Amino acid sequence: MKAVQYVEIGRAPEVREIPIPEPKPGQVRLRITAAGLCHSDWFVMGLPQSVMGHALPMTLGHEAAGIVDKLGEGVTEFSVGDDVAVYGPWGCGACDECTRGRENYCPNAAKLGIRPPGLGAQGGMAEYMIVDSARHLVSLQGLDPVEFVSLTDAGLTPYHSIKHQLANLPAGSTAVVIGTGGLGHVGIQILRALTPATVIALDVNEEKLAHAREVGAHHVVLSNADAPAAIRALTGGVGADVVFDFVGAAPTLETARASVRIDGAIEVVGIGGGSVPVGYGTVPAGVGVRAPFWGSRSELIEVLALARTGQLKVSVERFDIADAPTAYARLHDGSIVGRAIVVP
Repeated sequence: MKAVQYVEIGRAPEVREIPIPEPKPGQVRLRITAAGLCHSDWFVMGLPQSVMGHALPMTLGHEAAGIVDKLGEGVTEFSVGDDVAVYGPWGCGACDECTRGRENYCPNAAKLGIRPPGLGAQGGMAEYMIVDSARHLVSLQGLDPVEFVSLTDAGLTPYHSIKHQLANLPAGSTAVVIGTGGLGHVGIQILRALTPATVIALDVNEEKLAHAREVGAHHVVLSNADAPAAIRALTGGVGADVVFDFVGAAPTLETARASVRIDGAIEVVGIGGGSVPVGYGTVPAGVGVRAPFWGSRSELIEVLALARTGQLKVSVERFDIADAPTAYARLHDGSIVGRAIVVP
């Protein structure tokens, strides 16, 4: 089968021919219908081997959907032919967090060597994929996998972050979204669906800001050194109740720090390598800073349910598996609007 693999430290991913995997007891094999590209892939590919901690080659793709193709011994929850999405943050399955469906916060995964598909384990950017457990599958229930596969991360991650801040986003509040790409443009829609907050979107060019308007942002602002002043002007000098930074780089986090109101909150969702100093005098009084990670299985079910109501639309650009390296190059260059999807 064809698979998009990260083969060697420092090299771009390649399309390779590898054997079709066989499911072991408790596992499920999927025939992949869609797999999403993500900046997290580039983050992992930028790590040195000493930090990466897992063997190469590795099939990429932590956003995956497919049709159940073969069941390992003992699997009864699904049948061959079922149309499913993959819940990505795999945990031990036995701890308190995992039994609550919050495998994204499993305290045992790292020490047990359990890693998400495409971010340590073999992923879904291939013709077939092995899912370690049936509990990591969620029925699509009629959703188009190409359009909605990225909700497994690009929807679930902002949903988890926004849901945590719902109490801080009542009528009259303001939410700032920094970065309106794969996660951010879905985050804008989730904010509009779940809250009455005014949404201010920031990005680096007019094309991306126009897209932010299309998906529901009330106001758009160029992401530069003048952005905090613009946000303060739009909020009567008060600042934003919550800032969701889907970039997470040093400049955007400085914008977040300078834009948040007293007793507000900053959600550092992006993994751009920046940080926010927290202490007396470094952020406005009472500000909370949080670095969320992915989301729970129940939240993925909720995100997919929200999509079925028509309130979430993912902007996608489709690529054949042979063109995946080109798609990754464009993602790295910032020329993808929305989400790039590989269809084997």
